[in-house]
Amino acid sequence: MANPIGVGVIGMGWMGEVHSRSYNNVPQRFPDSEIATRMVICADDSDARAGKAQISYGFEQCTTDWQAVVDHPDVDVVSVTTPNYLHGEMVAAVAAAGKHVYCEKPVGRGPQETAAAAAAAEKAGILSFVGYNYRWAPVVQQARQLISDGKLGDLTHYRGRFLTGYANSPHGVLSWRFQDDMAGFGTLGDLLSHVIDMSHMIAGPIKRVVGNRHTYIPQRPLATTGESTHFSVQADGPMGDVTNEDYVGLLVQFENGTQGTFEACRIIKGKDCDMAFEVNGTEGALDWSFERMNELHLYLPCEGQEAGYTRVHSGPNHPNHMEFTPGPAMGLGYDDLKTIEAHEFLKSVVAGKQGQPGLAEAVAVAEVQAAVQRSWESGGWEDVKGIG
Repeated sequence: MANPIGVGVIGMGWMGEVHSRSYNNVPQRFPDSEIATRMVICADDSDARAGKAQISYGFEQCTTDWQAVVDHPDVDVVSVTTPNYLHGEMVAAVAAAGKHVYCEKPVGRGPQETAAAAAAAEKAGILSFVGYNYRWAPVVQQARQLISDGKLGDLTHYRGRFLTGYANSPHGVLSWRFQDDMAGFGTLGDLLSHVIDMSHMIAGPIKRVVGNRHTYIPQRPLATTGESTHFSVQADGPMGDVTNEDYVGLLVQFENGTQGTFEACRIIKGKDCDMAFEVNGTEGALDWSFERMNELHLYLPCEGQEAGYTRVHSGPNHPNHMEFTPGPAMGLGYDDLKTIEAHEFLKSVVAGKQGQPGLAEAVAVAEVQAAVQRSWESGGWEDVKGIG
């Protein structure tokens, strides 16, 4: 087995914990890769949270100074799981130190910050990965393969959505996600970035968009620093303004002629985590939702047979399923997708070859977001183009 890969994690909130668990799980779930990890150091601005993470995930050290993670001589890869407004500076620092970076989406608060992070990584010659984890559901990878193999024919329609109610209570606290100076975009960055990335993987590049936005809950209770997450609810206390959008809707035209719609919302009732897509082609169709992430609905009518959808369960014949469970319909969960993602990142590091999705794929998402932003201002269709 090769020497262990030295891991540093910056930001030990919920997502930092997920990354840490994933790094620990990679050697167990993917033993054939012969990848070993060494949990070197974690950082958080809360000393208590950093110390708890050190104990929970086996880090050798913890700190409240994130630069110490970047500078540590035994760290080979760094996860950046902090609020969006810190990503750009941290990714640039990791790149300048010659270390590989695994950053959570949407990378920057806006398209320019994402592009700058990608440019810093490219200049430094380091490898990158970005947390578009919904890609890695085994049946999603199967859907991608079916489309790539032409089983659906030419694609005609794509409908992508991310509808979730984590913020549907007016008492949900004003975390950084609701503030444009720290998060940048609201739903466009937090949720629709996943929808855009998935559509790129499934249907290809987007040519142009027209979109709208809305904020349903304009004020929220102030969050408690170091304790609250974007799921926290607080019934009283001082209030603050929400400064980004709760809802985004788009009409989309893909470069290959596919017509589409995207929708994302964080305050909707009746949807818990409906990150989903529906695809229609000239020969068939399929659809998937994270709320039933281990099922793919597949429509491939055969001549002489009655047409209808088939429910396909995730199973050992689908990519990465067997690493977690040997039987069909024995489902994977969210953390398993992040473990697959961490494994893909570490595989690219061992091979010395850039994998996907990296910062280049994040820039492709940001280019669509920039077009959406222009559409908000113009009220019309906007072409997707490079970020200057």
